[in-house]
Formats: sequence, C-alpha cells, structure tokens
Amino acid sequence: MSAMTMPITPAPRPLTRRVSNVVRLHLANPFTILGTPLIVLGLIFAVNWMIWWIIRTAAPSDPQSVADVSAGFQYSGASLWIFVYMMVVAIQAMNLTFSFALGFSSTRRDFLLGTGVTFVGLAALYAGAYALLAAIETWTNGWGVGGAMFTSFYFGVDDPWWLRLFHVFALFLFFLAAGSSFGSIYVRWKARGIILFFSLLSIAIMGAIALATVTGSWPGVGEFFAAIGFTGAYALSLIVSLVAGVAAYLILRRATPRS
Repeated sequence: MSAMTMPITPAPRPLTRRVSNVVRLHLANPFTILGTPLIVLGLIFAVNWMIWWIIRTAAPSDPQSVADVSAGFQYSGASLWIFVYMMVVAIQAMNLTFSFALGFSSTRRDFLLGTGVTFVGLAALYAGAYALLAAIETWTNGWGVGGAMFTSFYFGVDDPWWLRLFHVFALFLFFLAAGSSFGSIYVRWKARGIILFFSLLSIAIMGAIALATVTGSWPGVGEFFAAIGFTGAYALSLIVSLVAGVAAYLILRRATPRS
C-alpha cells in the first residue's frame, strides 16, 4: 500500500523581497528616470549659461549693476522642469508598471510599497544631486557669471544648504506623489476619471480663490506664508504628498488593469 503524499505549499516570499522586486521593475529602464532628465538638464544649463554670459557681458560692469543682474538671475526657473518630468514618470509608472507587477504575482500592497520606496529614493537622489550642484554653483560664483539655477529663489537662497536639500526633496516627493495619484485615477477610471478629477479640482481652486477674494483674506494668506517661510511651506507639502500616496493606494485597491 503506497503512502499518500501531501502537496507541499511553497513558503511565501518575504515582504522585503516582494517590495524589492517591484523596485527593480521600476528601475528596469534606468535611462528614462536617470539618463534622460540629466541630459536635458545639462542642455538647459548650457543654454542658460550662454544667456547669463550674454546678459553679464552687455550689462555695465560697475558693482551695483553686477549685483542687480545677479539678483535678477535668482528668479530663474530653469531647473523646475525636471519636477514636472518626475510627475510624468510617476504617472507612467502607475499606468504601465502596475499591470506588469500584478502579472509577476505582486499584490497591490507590494506594488504600492515598492513604488513608494522607489519614489522616495528618486527624490533623495535628485535632492542630493541638486545640493551638490548648488554647492558648486556657490563656489564658482554662479558658474563664473553670477547665474543661479540650483540656488534660485524658489529653493530658499538665503537658507543653509541642509534646508535647501529638504526643500528640493519635499518638492520632488510632491510631484512624484501627485503623479502617482493621477496615474492611479487613470488606471481605474481611464480618461473619464482624469477629466472629472481635474474638473472638480479646478472648481475647488476657483472656489477657494473666490472665497479669499470676497472675504478679503488675501493679506492673511500672505502673512501666513511669510510667517512659515520656505521651510514651513515645503513641510506642508509633505502632508499633501502623504494624502496623494494614500489616495493612490485606496484607488488601486480595486483597480483592474485593462489594455
């Protein structure tokens, strides 16, 4: 009489391994999230340097004029495009990678955790790169022409380097989190969901603007942001990023990838 053998159930993979598999899936094409933005950033820097050089050459050389030109360069938004690019990367990650992850036996929770780890890592990596380039920009007196691309006004030019590092990190995280929520909406509800979401968002923003205008609250709003400064504003953006990440998770819990 032969002995009956019980089927052996494979042990579940550890959570860290499942999450790392999703991270590797996001980084399968590193050129998209590392190579392309750095190349474009280099091209934008080259164009801006030429503009700075032309302006500096054409402007008077007295100390006051040089100081005025350098102060004007502080409001350059040349490096802000990469944040929008990261939002697009996040949208594509949710829209294209989600179905692949489920196909490789990843759960929705694994996918969201791996995506969060990837986005936090990207934000930290680019924030570190910006901090390094800002240090070089300061050391070279604006690349020799008084320019400001990585130490611009929007990053808190008068703040110490570690605060500017936090500002850039929070800004990258905000755009990545926003992209993840937009991508999740598209995965679940497609174009109709995106149209409805932005319609409601536009109505909410216009309603808030109208309310502040009617009640005369704009001076109070300005005083509030002046009081908290750049650091406080970027810290508040972390709350928005957290809400966007949680929303992406709740939306994808019931999402079914479709071609």
